[in-house]
Amino acid sequence: MKRCAIHALLCSVVGVVFLFSGCVPPKAEEKPKPKPIVGETTQDIGEFDPNSGEEVSDGKVELNIVTGAAGAYGPAVQKISNNQITHAVNLFNAAEGRYPKDHEEFMSEVIKKNNIRLAMLPHGSAYKYDVENHALVVVKVEKAEADQE
Repeated sequence: MKRCAIHALLCSVVGVVFLFSGCVPPKAEEKPKPKPIVGETTQDIGEFDPNSGEEVSDGKVELNIVTGAAGAYGPAVQKISNNQITHAVNLFNAAEGRYPKDHEEFMSEVIKKNNIRLAMLPHGSAYKYDVENHALVVVKVEKAEADQE
């Protein structure tokens, strides 16, 4: 008799679990997680407008307890990319006797022609080409613009 009572109790518990397993409310819709950027590259370089008020990154490493060494990734990528673009623009200048006249020529004759691919920047930053100074800059983008990336 004890065995029968235990068996009945066990069946009741399993039945209740099955009965209520489908009654769990659905989880709130989660935002998609950003993809890892390490190892990813881009040719997406916008045109820098000095009058736009965009905040240009100073490239300094900001280490803190939360981000740890990961805080050095953005500035390191920025420095490497800047060196790569400076070299390519200087080669263009040596060959043509001038710098690219505008953003369009920079993209077609320096970036696309040489198939230059820059490392992806951390979320919230973007590459821009400063035509006037013949330099690559990294700017901080607005939250809404960063979410579209």
